[in-house]
Amino acid sequence: MSKKSRKKSSKTPSGSPTAKKKAPTARGTTQTKSAKTQRTPASKSTGSIAKSGSHGAASKQLNSSKSAAAPVTAKDTAKSALAKSSLTEGQKAPGFRLPRDGGDMVTLADYAGRKLVLFFYPRADTPGCTREAIDFTRLADAFAAAGTAVLGISADPLKAQEKFRDKHKLAIPLISDEKHEMLEAYGAWGEKSMYGKSFLGILRTTLLIGADGKVAKVWRNVRVDGHADQVLEAARSL
Repeated sequence: MSKKSRKKSSKTPSGSPTAKKKAPTARGTTQTKSAKTQRTPASKSTGSIAKSGSHGAASKQLNSSKSAAAPVTAKDTAKSALAKSSLTEGQKAPGFRLPRDGGDMVTLADYAGRKLVLFFYPRADTPGCTREAIDFTRLADAFAAAGTAVLGISADPLKAQEKFRDKHKLAIPLISDEKHEMLEAYGAWGEKSMYGKSFLGILRTTLLIGADGKVAKVWRNVRVDGHADQVLEAARSL
């Protein structure tokens, strides 16, 4: 081999110091690019999490505002209407026109110029309602002598009212208000509770209306025992 050939072979790229120095630079560049590549998704992911968090917070705020501005329920509306319709002494008695046992219609105008007792009871032929109706029947003549008529009102249909009348020989007209129109107007329909549950129903209530058509006396949350006698005394003193 000639001297020139030996010099050329000794300057091969693989063995040259220059090639060895350049290699680390290339690896450093690759690592830098790799690091940038790894950091970029991380920053995007952080942004996504931040956005997701903000959306979650906004969602909670929306849900909170929705619950705060929840629509009034039918039950709340009924309670509000009843609160407004509850009669007090001195107010004009609301008019009514409803069927009574026997099929005739009864109106407030039928008793114009007379005193009138209206006792609202929850349900025909139940223990408390039966005692109350019997007590008013027992005192029917005394009420008549005091110039006072007496009517019993519940939401029972006419057939139930007539069965109730016949079974206990009641001598007082019984009115059927199945649509609760009179009950609501006189404040005898509202929220009740039983066995821990709340519901709307008839509130045992009695009103004494004067000959002038105004409410003279109101009894709410009536206790049956002795109640008819109390109402009679009030009617006599009116």
